[in-house]
Amino acid sequence: MKKRAAALCGVTAVVAGMIIAVPAEASAGSATAQRTTQSADTARLTWKKCGTEDYPTLQCASLKVPLDHSNPRGKSITLALSRVPHTSKTYQGPLLVNPGGPGGSGLTLAGFVASSLPKEVAAQYDVIGFDPRGVGASEPALDCKPGHFSPVRPDSVPTTGAIEQANLNRARGFARACSTKYAGLLPYIDTVSAVQDMDAIRRALGATKLNYFGYSYGTYLGAVYAKLYPERVRRLVLDSIVDPTGVWYDDNLAQDYAFNSRHQAFMAWVAKHNTTYKLGTDPDKIEAKWYAMRAALAKNPADKTVGASELEDTFLPGGYYNGYWPYLAEAFAAYVNDKNDDPLVQAYENFAAVDAAGDNGYSIYTSVQCRDAAWPRSWNQWRVDNWAVHAKAPFMTWNNAWYNAPCAFWPVDTLEPVDVSNDSVPPALLFQATDDAATPYEGGVTVHHLLRGSSLVVEQGGGNHGITLGGNTCLDKHLATYLTTGKVPRGGGEADAVCEALPDPEPQSAKPSASRGATLHGLLGYRG
Repeated sequence: MKKRAAALCGVTAVVAGMIIAVPAEASAGSATAQRTTQSADTARLTWKKCGTEDYPTLQCASLKVPLDHSNPRGKSITLALSRVPHTSKTYQGPLLVNPGGPGGSGLTLAGFVASSLPKEVAAQYDVIGFDPRGVGASEPALDCKPGHFSPVRPDSVPTTGAIEQANLNRARGFARACSTKYAGLLPYIDTVSAVQDMDAIRRALGATKLNYFGYSYGTYLGAVYAKLYPERVRRLVLDSIVDPTGVWYDDNLAQDYAFNSRHQAFMAWVAKHNTTYKLGTDPDKIEAKWYAMRAALAKNPADKTVGASELEDTFLPGGYYNGYWPYLAEAFAAYVNDKNDDPLVQAYENFAAVDAAGDNGYSIYTSVQCRDAAWPRSWNQWRVDNWAVHAKAPFMTWNNAWYNAPCAFWPVDTLEPVDVSNDSVPPALLFQATDDAATPYEGGVTVHHLLRGSSLVVEQGGGNHGITLGGNTCLDKHLATYLTTGKVPRGGGEADAVCEALPDPEPQSAKPSASRGATLHGLLGYRG
């Protein structure tokens, strides 16, 4: 489940002093307690200006937390925080945001959320971003094996014993490198530890309760926080929802089918625009051309950079965000029709090339997922399961398997997954697209059932990952209402509200920009 922060790196190289008005549902007693706690605890955080061109009001701070929360006097680590301060007299507390991953940096997400919400809504919150433990500007930041994704990698599909062994050696080598460099840290890089960090952030902010808004893996993070600290949750927004009953091995296998379907939707879109791309009008035949391109690149990588595995990496972002389809189609058509692989190499550099931030993100991704839950230790089980899925969903199955394969050799004992079922948390607002590949629809329905009183808003026909704050006014209206009043829609069926998806993009010739689509695609983590 490849983190989307890596894609942002390619696309763009994937935040005082006011009078506090207590929320309507808060009592006078709680208001006094909140003010007292704030004045006593906020001194722990020293906020400094760190604004960017896009987010000029962004401020940054750091917070020390225990490496092991069961030993608070032991070794400490540092979390990097960001915020966009509230500007309204009506103050609703901190809104902690997380982009997913595991391994996604959340510092700029605070700026994105604050600038994308209606101004009158954002003004009521301190929007708080953070780099989870081990990520980005937090210290120490993990980087197990720099350059692990340097091209050209072995073909992801292990059609021979030699190819399989080469991929196995890479997976074992990565796990070994993590153990060698971070033996003392790996037992504490997991979801529960990150959730305990979130509560430390709450205390440092002087808040009695948190508002939380998480995407992708961030939905699991939020659900686990609500399970461990239900009395400290005020409002909870989960967008593009992880199935918590499948962490993490089963979720990966379910993803493979969904990404294959999304890839086929892209083929149908290319067929619809044959006058532009001239690849044919039959999606099946276009898909056959794509696999022929893959076979050719396996033998002769483009510019000695894009082989079969790198091609999969390049087209994977199209499964997250259809705004990339025109650029991927152009590269595909240039290779097939004009024998020109330059656009393909450029697309790889834009969408898939991994830099130091990507190496860090992958190191955290594996550390969290491999620690969170048990993975099969018998490679034969991986082999049998993934060949069975590959037979029906060949697009990303083996690429995804090798991305997660270090977990078969992880040097740290695993934890038990958290049962996030919850009868105590306040009503949560859930958003899910029906055709999301990274977090398939069933996960949203599952969490809706597990969180009593939650409300599920469905984007019918939507295939993007991370669907709020992206231009769908129907979705965003529900989000704004909830953050303003705490009210959720109530319906009579599986979904409490249904919004129609935005139309697919039209062909275009401009280069992809770091607009909402590119930015949010990069911010969201979790493969997906």
